[in-house]
Amino acid sequence: MTFVADAMAPSRRPLLRVRRSDGDAQVLVLPGPALGLAHWIGLIPADAVDILISTSPGTRLIRVGRRSEAGVLLECAWRRPGNAAAVLLARVRGQGRRVRDILRGGVAVTRRTRFAAWAAERRVAFTGKAPHLPIRCIILSDEPSADAQAQTQASLVAQTYPLATVEVMSGASIGSPAELLGDAAGLCLLRAGDVLDPDALAILAASLGTADLAYADEIHPDGLPRLKPDWSPDLALATGYVGRVALFSRTLVERLPPAPLGPIAEAAEAFGILAAHACRRAVHCPRPLATVSHKSTHPLGRCLAALGSSVQAVERGGVTDLQWPLPDPAPLASVIIPSRDRIDLISVACRGVLEATDYPAIELVVVDNGSADPAVLAFYEELQRDHRVRIVPYPHPFNFAAMVNAGVQAASGQVVVLLNNDIGVRDSGWLREMVRQAIRPDVGAVGAKLLFGDGKLQHAGVVVGLAGRAGHLLRRRPADTPGHLGQLRVAHEVSAVTAACLAVSREKYQAVGGFDAESFPVDFNDVDFCLRLGARGYKTIWTPAAELFHFESVSRGPSVGAKRERFEREAARFTERWLEVIRHDPFYHPALSLTTFGEDLE
Repeated sequence: MTFVADAMAPSRRPLLRVRRSDGDAQVLVLPGPALGLAHWIGLIPADAVDILISTSPGTRLIRVGRRSEAGVLLECAWRRPGNAAAVLLARVRGQGRRVRDILRGGVAVTRRTRFAAWAAERRVAFTGKAPHLPIRCIILSDEPSADAQAQTQASLVAQTYPLATVEVMSGASIGSPAELLGDAAGLCLLRAGDVLDPDALAILAASLGTADLAYADEIHPDGLPRLKPDWSPDLALATGYVGRVALFSRTLVERLPPAPLGPIAEAAEAFGILAAHACRRAVHCPRPLATVSHKSTHPLGRCLAALGSSVQAVERGGVTDLQWPLPDPAPLASVIIPSRDRIDLISVACRGVLEATDYPAIELVVVDNGSADPAVLAFYEELQRDHRVRIVPYPHPFNFAAMVNAGVQAASGQVVVLLNNDIGVRDSGWLREMVRQAIRPDVGAVGAKLLFGDGKLQHAGVVVGLAGRAGHLLRRRPADTPGHLGQLRVAHEVSAVTAACLAVSREKYQAVGGFDAESFPVDFNDVDFCLRLGARGYKTIWTPAAELFHFESVSRGPSVGAKRERFEREAARFTERWLEVIRHDPFYHPALSLTTFGEDLE
């Protein structure tokens, strides 16, 4: 199937709903036509009786074709032989969903290193109309060569949108934001050598509307794309991801502090940081609209000082991140661990909290689901000699969400921290970093960086829609993986985090009614919880500053048989409740694949 969309179409991905002869329906999320065109290839069940396609306004289906499964498998064997072998093995095991996903990963997914060829097949020219908005473009130049200035000026002359003024500024430093804007209604700051697409300013102006800021994706000098999320203020401050393909409204510029922007080599980035701090609403145009000439510098510390912010810029592993203040005295944090038996796990988790965590105000609540192991019962007796510990019995059939709710009800901390019994503390400051985030007024849930026992990434945030429902981004990658845009190096917004390690203020937990123990007793309860917080206006934050081990689900075992059937029922409920977020996770670019976990193109 091939879809086409105009530049102003919503970012929601098309949907395919396949009804089967037994009455069951399968919902498939298709690639978003972010550059104008999108292709989808996938397996349709042999017993399908009808197929329904849902698109967004401005998006339409232009082609449907049919290929044999054998032909697709041969292409997969040619492109990615390992995928073809895995497909055959999954088919022998009767794993239909796995067959579909592995096969798609072999033929329908492209590495970002091949972006130029991928984009050439999908880019559609802008044909819309933009409202008249006098724009001032300033080219900041510290280049000794006139060629770089000429390239940028030529791209501005070629714009399909009329400009108010174009000016080149050079020298040691630059003045205040208001001085840059002049009498214009919108401001675009470029560096010498940046080259805008001819439709760039037209698309930005059409997108801006009543927002403070419109920004688009960009191509770096190495040819690789920077595919940005929708508005993500923490990420914008910490990484400057908005970049220079952006249009700032007069309303926003007038709210910025009057201080000079400093050295000209950092002026565009400093302006972006100040604007990100003051921005109330931003619009993302999810397509590359320029090739930029320089990688961005990021004077975060200097800008925070100019803003008089209580937030600090801290260096972690050569990367500058934000550190939010922690009150003195620190608020009580209630760590809640649902568990049953498994002395090898619960002892490690509890001792990690009580003995290897440097947070000064801890309450530990273990919610026990009928442990019978004498070693565990003896360990509980030992634990309760510590006045910080409570053991809460839960003598009912296993229901993870209900156990979490029972633990929160029994706890007394201002902040509640949900922790699996298969977690191991890796760094003593993990809880301090999570509480810093959880007590922010606009933050709901906070998640940690979790590693498998072998040191590979287990959790770096949840993408809603990944694998068709929700999944962990970049699973099994090396622990120091920076992630696209470097987001895994800094705290930033995500749609959801895992309850294996999740912090939230008690007030916000209660405001949304806690975990939904009826609809999601075992799976998807954490993602559903984060999305309900988001619906109330609270953002979810993932932070790499809190790092722990997660020996994932070793206490539950694999989901097969009745467990698998229960999982599928909960997955169906989750899909029905959160289908619109599945179609567009705002923190995951619509051009990126939902089939693989590695930020590939689809």
